[in-house]
This record gives sequence, C-alpha cells and structure tokens, in this order.
Amino acid sequence: MTRDDFTFFHTLRVRWAEVDRQDVVFNGHYFLYFDVAVSEYWRAIGFNYPQDIVDRFGTDIYAVKATAEYHSSATYDDVLDIGCRVARIGRSSMQFRLGIFRGAEQLTSGELIYVNADPGTRRSAPWPEPLQKAIIGYEKLQPDRS
Repeated sequence: MTRDDFTFFHTLRVRWAEVDRQDVVFNGHYFLYFDVAVSEYWRAIGFNYPQDIVDRFGTDIYAVKATAEYHSSATYDDVLDIGCRVARIGRSSMQFRLGIFRGAEQLTSGELIYVNADPGTRRSAPWPEPLQKAIIGYEKLQPDRS
C-alpha cells in the first residue's frame, strides 16, 4: 500500500493524550484516526454525516468490521496523513481502505466495512442513489450489484 492508493487524505497532529507509557500512540487511537478520516471523506464528496444521510435519506451506517495492521509507531507531535478511499460499494455495504502515513512512511493500514440500514429495524437497506453516485464518481468505481 502506498500513498498513491488513496483518493483522499486528512492530516492531523498527534496529541499528548494519545501517547501511552511506551511513548507511542496507543493502538486504539488509530481507529479514531480512521473514523476522523471517514467523516472528512463524507464532507469531501459533499455529504455531512449525520444530516445528509440519516436525516435526509432515513438510513444510517453501521460498522460491521474494523481491522488494523501496525507497521510502525507514531509518537507525540507527529504530523500524520490518513489516506481513505472506498474500495468497494455494494447494494448496502461499503469497504473503506485506510492508511496512516508519516511523510512517505506507512505506519498503519486498515479496513472498515459498513452496512447501510434502516435505523428502526437495523435491516440492511440499499445505499441512497445520490450518495452511491457521489462515491462512484469520486472513486471512479464500477457499481457492484452484490
């Protein structure tokens, strides 16, 4: 995985509270970094969560899988670039690929899988067409009908 694999980046600086006794970012914080990048990704494609998804379309997005692989460590005051892209979008699921970089060095790679669902029943629901079109256009993906 390289920086060229991503369509979107969000930059953040490691805060003191995110570093543990080993003087490295505590592993759980990388998932927070992934989540921040996904939130900024929504804005980059023209949608604010939750207003434009939950309030406008009446569905919500639920995480069903989250993985991370740690290659190297970040520490206090490092400037990190979090790469984010939708690698696959299906009828109701979506796979985000993520990578955290300090300059050219990749520190972490990850995957988040979400399912779009009706909040009342928590049953999967198709992605709203405007959202799906925005993602496919931004990522230049082929629609996946699975």
